[in-house]
Amino acid sequence: MGNLFCCIQVDQSTVAIKETFGKFEDVLEPGCHFLPWCLGQQVAGHLSLRLQQLDVRCETKTKDNVFVNVVASIQYRALANKANDAFYKLSNTRSQIQAYVFDVIRASVPKLLLDDVFEQKNEIAQAVEEELEKAMSAYGFEIVQTLIVDIEPDEHVKRAMNEINAAARMRLAANEKAEAEKILQIKRAEGEAEAKYLSGLGIARQRQAIVDGLRDSVLGFSVNVPGTTAKDVMDMVLVTQYFDTMKEIGASSKSSAVFIPHGPGAVRDVATQIRDGLLQGSFAEQS
Repeated sequence: MGNLFCCIQVDQSTVAIKETFGKFEDVLEPGCHFLPWCLGQQVAGHLSLRLQQLDVRCETKTKDNVFVNVVASIQYRALANKANDAFYKLSNTRSQIQAYVFDVIRASVPKLLLDDVFEQKNEIAQAVEEELEKAMSAYGFEIVQTLIVDIEPDEHVKRAMNEINAAARMRLAANEKAEAEKILQIKRAEGEAEAKYLSGLGIARQRQAIVDGLRDSVLGFSVNVPGTTAKDVMDMVLVTQYFDTMKEIGASSKSSAVFIPHGPGAVRDVATQIRDGLLQGSFAEQS
C-alpha cells in the first residue's frame, strides 16, 4: 500500500538507503517519506543504528604451548552519517569483525604465558578494540566496547592448575602447622625448665629446712642431756629416720622394696657374709 501511494515509513533507530535508477541518492531518516517509484526511486534496504553485539570464540595457544579458547564480546553500531558506507562497502559485517578479532588474538596470546593471559586480558581487549576501530571506521561502523569475557583452557589443564593451587595451599598449611608445633614445643620446654627451676628451689629450701631442724635438735639435745656429743645425736636421728622409713614401707601391702647395704665397705661386708655362709654350708655337709 505504501508503494502504491509512493510513501514509505522508516522506523526509529533505522535508516533507509534511497536509490534512483540503482544509484545511491540519499539516506532517509526515521519517519514517512515520499518516494515516487515511477521516477525510478526506490529503497535499496534498511540499516539498523542500534548497538549490536557479536561474541567471537577464538582457539589459540599460549607461549607455554597451552591451547585456550578466548571468547571476545564486540559491541558495535553503524554511524548515521556514514550509513551509505556501512550499507554498500561490506557484504557481511559480522564475518569481517570476526576475522579481525581472530587476527589480533592469535597475534597477542602466543606471546604470553597462560597465567599472563588471565592477568592481561584487558590489554588483549584493548589491542582488539584499537585494531577494529582502525579497520571498521572506514566502513562506517563504530566499535563501542570490546571485552574478553572468557578464557577457557583445556579441561586437563584446568584440573592441573587446580591441583597445583591445592598443593601450594597444602604446603603453606603444613608450614603453618609446623610453626605452630615448634612454638608449642618451645613453650613446653620453657615451662619444663621453669618447673625444674622452681622444683630445684623447693628441694634446696627443703634441705635447708632439714639442716636447720637437725641443727636445732642437736643443740637442744646437747643442752638438755649433758655428756652427749653431736655424733650421738646424729646417730639417734638417723636410727629414728630409719625405723620411720621401715614403718612406712611395712604399712603398704604391695610394697616390694628391699634395702641392702651399699658402698665399697658394704660390698665387702656382703661378700664376707656370703663367703662365711658358703663355708658354713660346706662344713655342715662334711660333718
